[in-house]
Amino acid sequence: MTPVTLRWGVLGLGTIARAVHLPLIARTPGHELVAVADLDPARCADLAARYGARALDPGALLAAADVDAVLVATPGRHAAHAVDALRAGKHVLAEKPLALSEEEARGAAAEAAARGLHLQVGYMKVHDRAVVAARGALRGIGDLRLVQISVRHPLDAPQVEHLRLSAPDPLPAAVAGLVAAAEAAEERALDASVGASASPAVRRLFRSVLCGSVVHELSLLRALGLGLPEFDHGDLLAWDGPAPPTIVATGRLAGGARFVLDWAWTPDRPDYRETVRITGTAGDLELEVAPPYRLDAPSVLTVVSPAGEHRPPLGADGAFQRQLESFAAAVGGAQPHPEAGVEGAVADLTALRGLLGVLV
Repeated sequence: MTPVTLRWGVLGLGTIARAVHLPLIARTPGHELVAVADLDPARCADLAARYGARALDPGALLAAADVDAVLVATPGRHAAHAVDALRAGKHVLAEKPLALSEEEARGAAAEAAARGLHLQVGYMKVHDRAVVAARGALRGIGDLRLVQISVRHPLDAPQVEHLRLSAPDPLPAAVAGLVAAAEAAEERALDASVGASASPAVRRLFRSVLCGSVVHELSLLRALGLGLPEFDHGDLLAWDGPAPPTIVATGRLAGGARFVLDWAWTPDRPDYRETVRITGTAGDLELEVAPPYRLDAPSVLTVVSPAGEHRPPLGADGAFQRQLESFAAAVGGAQPHPEAGVEGAVADLTALRGLLGVLV
């Protein structure tokens, strides 16, 4: 394994890039923010100046000889931009969802393999120290009987209030065609996954809620070594308008344990809450997962076993920090994280389509 200094270009300067990725790259030794690109030229220029990077259009960023890796944080799915970056000879860290169909995800993986480049999906939670510790602690709570994941999802605004992010300017008319083309491509990708006859409500549910949020819960199950569930029942509550519904779904995991997911849209509460509870014949495990827009916020793990209740000591480096380090290590020749690759993303998409099937 050879240490490398990665020179980054960040494509897409929305909330997650401004809250997490830009400050993280800028502060981490061995990483350099070289260029940023966004359809909002004012935001692009402002952030480039703030971080000492160049403001480029997307094509120029991908062509830049001094960019080694591209972080794709554009709206919607990310496979198309990831493929463009791979074809330009760049390693890629792509935010989730990588794709809306298994075919598109596999196509991105094939591009990376053909060029000997590293493609990683932004499943930051699989890198969380608390998740790693929880996987190890499962051995001490006996045979697993019940796995529950609960999510309370508020609006974005209160989650990022502490960051004091500026509101975006209206996009210039010159990029209207690019936006329309991206939206049309997104709809075609949805056709491939849920069918062209699916209603607008079903398409929103799959794209925004399942692929946009619930996919993280599936990555957690994989990272815990539990595999993905075969869903057999689902309910949608308060699904009577454009707002996301509440989801309750159940299924069975490969080891025989029952899985319960409850995901609720909670626009009147200020905080994001995500809790994993695992019940075994000899004890319990509870994992309070760190909120997504607080860069160094820790997750908290509590284990109850025959030895008593305890909270394992965890390092101070957060999941996003460890994700960046894992990416750099893989580029330098280390083994990639087994749950952060395209194979996991493909499995997640298959499971999400199964979940959609029991919900609608």
